[in-house]
Order: sequence, then structure tokens, then C-alpha cells
Amino acid sequence: MSATVSFPVPAPSGPQTVTVSYTRVGAGEPLLLLHGIGHHRQAWDPVVDILATERDVIAVDLPGFGVSPALPDGLAYDLPTTTAVFDAFCRALDLDRPHAAGNSLGGLLALELGREKLVRSVTALSPAGFWSEAERRYAFGILLTMRRISRRMPLPMVERLARSAAGRAALTSTIYAHPARRSPDAVVAETLALAGATGFDQTLRAGGSVLFTDDVPDIPVTIGWGTRDWLLVRRQGVRAKRVIPRARLVRLPGCGHCPMNDDPALVARVILDGSR
Repeated sequence: MSATVSFPVPAPSGPQTVTVSYTRVGAGEPLLLLHGIGHHRQAWDPVVDILATERDVIAVDLPGFGVSPALPDGLAYDLPTTTAVFDAFCRALDLDRPHAAGNSLGGLLALELGREKLVRSVTALSPAGFWSEAERRYAFGILLTMRRISRRMPLPMVERLARSAAGRAALTSTIYAHPARRSPDAVVAETLALAGATGFDQTLRAGGSVLFTDDVPDIPVTIGWGTRDWLLVRRQGVRAKRVIPRARLVRLPGCGHCPMNDDPALVARVILDGSR
């Protein structure tokens, strides 16, 4: 089901009310799914039904993305604030330390939730925060270009491009290794989500100084990296393994930056195995 929940989050000027939109399906231990910057919870659609056979799956729109409203004044789009938001979100839904899986920005957030011991396991798919400065500038440049194109392109043009495999590749080949496998409707929706993401600019600015340098002890951690990830190149996975030495580092053959659509069966298996 699709729903929203509002809850207080601490802020320097006093508690602020945050509203998050989410979908929930399935049964079993709770599993929180966190998408990347500029995306929305529908990024997980290719794997949700598989995961829901064994997990209580909660896929969220991060604040300022998808249909979740922007954060209120007084709350920053930085990692500590977003971690506090999802700590409060889990308490609002009575989720007792769910498993967490995230992609890109969502992978970084899942790792931070794990470091704070707010979740019982982490699966991070191409997580942000393990880049060199040159790699960060490269990735941010691509993201800014995608954002600029999405905001300037008229909807009829987006719809026309999405109808063909070549057009879907033009719109999404930076994040998918097999963009033709993405449905036309999904490509239109995520292009609109990128254009309308009220939290994009502030999130990207906050990410400019982010490096994940701490171990995540005492909980299972899986890090998956697509062999065809051209946004956050896969050598960053080796760095992640050095930072979190007990993590399981998994190669995702033929997958791009958002592997859920490139190989749903493989990605679902990696998440389920990592959340035992």
C-alpha cells in the first residue's frame, strides 16, 4: 500500500515535522529500501515483489524526492539529519531495527544507519562516499547534467523518447546498463522525478564533503557493485571493503549504477542473502 507518515525530528530551533511517503508490501522481517539522489522509490519496483515473498518491504521516497515533501526550514539535507529522519521514521512505523538496503545515496545512508546501529543488516549497492575527489567531481558533473536536461526537456519530448529503446538509452544509460529493459512509463516517471526533486541541489551540495571512513561493526554488511557502473566506478567497492573489512563485496555482472532493473533476480538474491 502507498501511505504517508509525519513525525517530529530534532532541530536546533526545536522539533520540526517531517512527512515521508512510502509503500509497504509483503511479510517477514522488515526491510527498508532507500533510493539514490534524484530518483524515487519506484527505482526498487523490479525487485519489490521478489523481496516481498520473504520480507516486510518498506520502500520510501527520501525527503525532497519522489512525492515526499521537502524538509522544513531548519533541517539540512546532510547525512546526520537524514539519519535522524529515518531513525524517527522507523520509530513512527514501529519498525524495530529493520534490515536496510540502499542504492547510491541510499547505500551511503544505509551504511550510516548501520554504523549508528539503527538497522540489523545493510546491503549497499554502489554506495556514495568511497570516491576520490576526482571521481566525486566526475559523478556530480554527470548528475548535474542529467538534472539540467530533465528540467529543460518538455514532457511530450520525454514521452516520445521513452517509447523507443534508443530514446530510453538516451535518457537513462548513465544509470542503467540495459536501459531498454526499463519500461517507457518508468522512464518518463523517473525523468519527471529528477526534474521535480526539491531536495536535489541541497543534497548534492551537502555530499561534496562526504567520505565514509568508519567501519560498520557487529552487523552483516554486503556491498554490491555493478561491473558496468559508469557513475560510481567499481574500484570504489574495493575502497569500501578496506573501510569495512568484514563486509561481503559482491560483483554484479552486467549491471549499471542502479542494478535493480538490470538484473532483478540477482539483486533480490543479494539483498535477501545479506539480510538473513
